[in-house]
Order: sequence, then structure tokens, then C-alpha cells
Amino acid sequence: MSPQSSAGNRARVGPLAGAGSTAPVLDVDALLDDRDTGIIVCCGSGGVGKTTTSAALALRAAERGRKVVVLTIDPARRLAQSMGIEELDNTPRPVPDVAGEGSLDAMMLDMKRTFDEVVESQASPEKAQQILTNPFYVALSSSFAGTQEYMAMEKLGQIHAAARADDTYDLIVVDTPPSRSALDFLDAPERLSRFLDGRFIRLLLAPAKGPAKLMTAGVGLVTNAMTRILGAQVLRDMQTFVAAFDTLFGGFRQRAQKTFELLQADGTAFLVVAAPEPDALREAAYFVERLSEDRMPLAGLVVNRATAPPEGSLSADEAMAAYERLSRREDGADDSPVSRTAGLLRLHADRSRLVERERGLRTRFAAAHPQVPTAVVPALAGDVHDLDGLRDVGHLLSGG
Repeated sequence: MSPQSSAGNRARVGPLAGAGSTAPVLDVDALLDDRDTGIIVCCGSGGVGKTTTSAALALRAAERGRKVVVLTIDPARRLAQSMGIEELDNTPRPVPDVAGEGSLDAMMLDMKRTFDEVVESQASPEKAQQILTNPFYVALSSSFAGTQEYMAMEKLGQIHAAARADDTYDLIVVDTPPSRSALDFLDAPERLSRFLDGRFIRLLLAPAKGPAKLMTAGVGLVTNAMTRILGAQVLRDMQTFVAAFDTLFGGFRQRAQKTFELLQADGTAFLVVAAPEPDALREAAYFVERLSEDRMPLAGLVVNRATAPPEGSLSADEAMAAYERLSRREDGADDSPVSRTAGLLRLHADRSRLVERERGLRTRFAAAHPQVPTAVVPALAGDVHDLDGLRDVGHLLSGG
């Protein structure tokens, strides 16, 4: 995989972008066909279709000749069902029935297993076993806030390193965790690293650094207070974990920084996914600004589930006026031709107004961020549950 391309080949936003008054159209196929693009990160707030977008992009890239792996962190496991795989886990699984000369593997992040792999790769077998069986580690690796996001980036780093070593993949598509804030994906490495290297952890480690008599009175007082609050066994578990884990702190910080730099590289492209709703677009705008501040390459915005305009040239006001005229002529029968026509006119007016509302939201976003290319994907009639459905989404993403 080519980890980087020349700086001039990748458009950026914010301080690096030029002036402009209208947002360009996102050329999804050009992004997928660009062999300098090795990582696509789909991010956004929860419930906006990141998983479906990630899977559709991965399938379309594979069927256009790329060697693709898609990493999902979606707990609903819809990705496995739509790709015809019985179950996804921490190991890439080939997706059957992919057309063309490319290939597609899919996997789902196993947060604890990924954490275990990091420990096993960085510690001696004896120390690794000591860490893995520690109750405090079990809790940390399974449920600590930010661990899922951190391990998503750990897994991304692992896949990227392996792909560069043996040319297994030339494109990694990442479906970011459904966090309360999409920014958690970027903040998690620093947050977890800060926790593991923080003052509280260092206080826990103090007894392991030397005999108890060498501890300062202040540390002793703090330790006694923590014993009363947490209980002696819990505190011992935490101290044992920290003492065993101490040698790994530097490795965690180093890998976090390396993965963050990978996300900033020109071979990475961020796609912000949103729904045509005020809250989702507000979150998308916040993410666009954050990516700009961190000088990360933004490919564009995907607006999912947009309302398709009704057929015909009748405006919302015209349809509503006709509806009101017919309503005054109704004979009281719900199934009369006049009643049915009035109902269709009302539906037409409501849908037209919804289209206008969504268009206004996108226009305001474009006015604030005119350099962000945008793709608008119409809402489908039903849920995506197979490869054909993902192909339809991919076709719509490309402007079809």
C-alpha cells in the first residue's frame, strides 16, 4: 500500500483550502480509483448510516479492482448480514460473490481481543499472562470509556502495517465507533494514554517502585485513602496491573502518535457522514472544523437518506392550494375520487416541503463550508440486507 501521496494531490479544508462560494460535488469513484488513497475513514454521529456507507464504498471499490478490507465497529452487526457472512470477528473474512478482479474482506472489531493482542505482542509471555488475568485489566479492556475507539485505531494500525508488509490490501475502509460524539475516535488515543500515564496511575505505581519505607508521607496518605474508598483487594489488583503494565506505557504512547500521523497522511481520506437533519449536520460541521484544525485530509461529506423530490412540476404551495380547494368539495366519502386526489395532493405538498427543508439545510452547510465536496444519497424504500442493496447504495453514492 502506498501510505502517502504528494501533498498537492489531496484537497484539504479550512486553512489549506482556497476561497469559494459553492460546494463541489463529491466524486466518489475518483476517490475509490485513486491508488494513492490507502485508507478511507467514515465518521459522523450515530444513526446516520456510517456502516452502510462504509460497506457500500468497500464493495464498490473491490468491484472496481481494489483489494479492500472493511473494518466495522458497529454493534448491530448489520454488515455481516448484508455481506453474506455468517458472523464477523476480529479476523478478516472474505466476502463471497464480489464481481470483478478485486477482492473484499470484512471484519468487526473485538475490543478486548485487540487489547489482548497488544499486550501479548509487547510483553514477555509471563508478564502478558499476569496482565491478562488481572481483574482490573479485564474491566479496563472490556468497558473503560474510550477503549473501543482506541482499539479501533490500534487495529487500523495493525492492518495497515500488515498490508504494507505483504500487499494483502491496497485500501482499508474504517467504520468509526457509534460514539456519542464522533470526535471520540480522534481523541481516544490521547485520552487513554493520558489516563495510563496520569498522576493517579503513578500514585498506584509508587509502592512498586521501592520499599514502603521510602514512600513519602503524602503518597502513604493517598494510598490509605484509596484503600478505604476502593477496598484493599481492588487497590491491590490495580497496583499489580499498573506495575506489570508499566513497561508498556511508552509503547502505547508511541503507537497512538504513529496512528494519529497515519490519519494525517495524504494516503488517508475522511468522509463525514450525516443525515439531512439539523443535529446531524451540526455535528458534521463540528467534525469538519476539527479535521481542519488537526490538518487531516477531508475527502467530503455524504448526506444519507435524503428525501427524493416528488414527480411532476407542481410546487408545494400549488399542491396545497389544490388540496384545500378539493377538500371543500369532498362529499364525505373517504374513498371517493375527490378524497383520494386531495390526499395525494397533500402528500405531494408535504414531501415537496420536506425536500425544500433538507435542501435549505444543505445550502446553509455549504455556505459555511464551501470547499467540502458533497454527495447526496436518496433514501431507499427498504433496508439494505444484501450485496445488491449495497451495490445500489454505492451506485447512488457515485451520483447514479
